[in-house]
Amino acid sequence: MDAISLRELVTVESAPAVMPSSPAKTYKGQRQDYFEMYGLQRAATIPSSPSRPWPTDSSEDIEMSRPASPVLPSDGVEVLPSITDPYRNRFRFAATCFMQIQNGLNDSAPGALIPYMEKHYDIGYAVVSLIFVGNAMGFIMAAGFIDLLRERLGRARTLCLCQAIMAAAYVPIVCTAPFPVVVVCFFFTGFAMSVGLAISNHYCGSLRNGTAVLGVMHGSYGVGGTVGPLIATSIVAAAHAIWSRFYFITLAMALFNTFFAPWAFAGYEREISPPPPPLVATAAADDSGRPAMVPNPARRLAGMFSALSSRVVLLGALFIFAYQGAEVSISGWVISFLIASRNGDPSSVGYVTSGFWGGITLGRFLLSAPAHRMGEKKFVYGVVVGAAVFELLVWLVPNVIGDAVAVAIVGLLLGPVYPCAASVFMRGMSRSDVVSGLGVISAFGSSGGAAAPFTTGLLAQAVGTFVLHPICIFLFGVMIVCWYALPHRPKRTD
Repeated sequence: MDAISLRELVTVESAPAVMPSSPAKTYKGQRQDYFEMYGLQRAATIPSSPSRPWPTDSSEDIEMSRPASPVLPSDGVEVLPSITDPYRNRFRFAATCFMQIQNGLNDSAPGALIPYMEKHYDIGYAVVSLIFVGNAMGFIMAAGFIDLLRERLGRARTLCLCQAIMAAAYVPIVCTAPFPVVVVCFFFTGFAMSVGLAISNHYCGSLRNGTAVLGVMHGSYGVGGTVGPLIATSIVAAAHAIWSRFYFITLAMALFNTFFAPWAFAGYEREISPPPPPLVATAAADDSGRPAMVPNPARRLAGMFSALSSRVVLLGALFIFAYQGAEVSISGWVISFLIASRNGDPSSVGYVTSGFWGGITLGRFLLSAPAHRMGEKKFVYGVVVGAAVFELLVWLVPNVIGDAVAVAIVGLLLGPVYPCAASVFMRGMSRSDVVSGLGVISAFGSSGGAAAPFTTGLLAQAVGTFVLHPICIFLFGVMIVCWYALPHRPKRTD
C-alpha cells in the first residue's frame, strides 16, 4: 500500500462516528392512533409544516375531542358484537328468547284449543278462524309504527310498551270475554308481537354468526310452540278447565317481559352510537340565532317507502307470507284434519301439534348452524322440498301414528327456514332499511299466518279439512320461486 492510500484510510477511520439523531418530539395533543381512528384518507389532508403539524381550526378541534371510535381491523371490516361482548348482551339475548317463548305459546295453543272454542261459542271453522285474521291485522298495523316507536322511545321503552299491550290484551281472554272481544284482543297481541319481533330480529341478526343466533332465538319460539299445545290440551282435557285458562300463562310471561326486556336493553342506543336522525332547518332559531334543527318526518316516511320498494323486501315478504301461512295452517288445522279424516280422539291427537312444534324447535337449534356453514341459499331449497314431500305423505297415508311422525318431520325441516331467511334478507338490505324492512316482512308473514288458515277454514267448512295439504304444498312452491328470485349476497365472515 502506498503512502497516499494509507493516509486516506487513517483519516476515514479516525473520523468521529455520526450517530442518528433522535426523532423530534411529538407535537402536544398528537395521538398515535390517529390513523387507525380516522383513516388514511383524512390523514392525507393534514398539512406537513413542522410549525403547524395539525390543523388548528375549530372543526378539527371538535373532531379531536370526540370519543374514540371502535378500532377497525386492517382490512376495514367492522368487528361485530357477540352474545357475550359487551357483557349486557347476554341479558338482551335472553330477553329476546323469553319474548319468543311467549310468542310461541300464543301462536301454537289455538291449534289445540280451536275445537273447544267452537264448542264454547257454538261457532264453526270459518268464524273461529277470525282470531288469525285479528292477529294478522295487528301485525300489519304495527309495520307503519315500528320505526316511529323505536326512534321516539328507544328500544327499551318500545319493548316495555309492546309487552304491556300484550299483558292488557290477555286479561279479557282469561276472563272468557265474548268472541268478538277475543278477536280484538288477538289484534293487539299481533300488534305487540310484530314490534317485538322486528326489534329482536334486527338485534340478533346484527350479532356475530347472525344465522346461528337467529336460529337459537327462533328455536325459543319453537320451545313455546312445543309446550303450548301440551299445556293447553292438559288444561282442557285432563283438568277439564275452560279453554281460556291457558292464557294465564301467557299473561304471566307478558308481565315478566314488561320489566325484564326494557331493563336488558337499557342503554343499547348509547353503546351502538347510531347516527343522528335526519335533520332539516326550520324557521325557528335557537339562542345563538342559528336555525333550529328538528327531525324530518318526510325523510322517515321516505325511508319506509324505500324499504317497500326494495326487491329484497318484497320477495322476502312474499316468502315469509307463504312460510308462515303453511306453518300456522299446519299448526292450526292438522288436529281438525286428524279428527275429521282419521277419526282421531281429540284428547290424544291434540299432542300432534306439539310434535310439529317440537320438530321446528329441534330444526332451529340443530340445523341453523350447519345451514350457515353450508350456505343458506342451497340449504333452504333442500328443506322446503323435503317438507313438501312429507306433507304429501300426511295427506295420502291413512294412519294417525304415521301422520303424526310425518308432521313432526315437516316441522323439523321447516325449523331453520325462518332464521336462514332473516339472515339472507338482512344482508340484502341497507342498514337504514333493515328495521323497517323486517317490520314489513313480519307484517306480511303474519298476513300469511292469517290468510292461509282462514282460507283453510272456509274451504274445510265447504269440502273438508283435507284441503289443508294442497294449500300447504302450494305455499311451499311459492317459497321456492321467491327464494330463487332473491339476489344473492355473500355472507359476512367477520
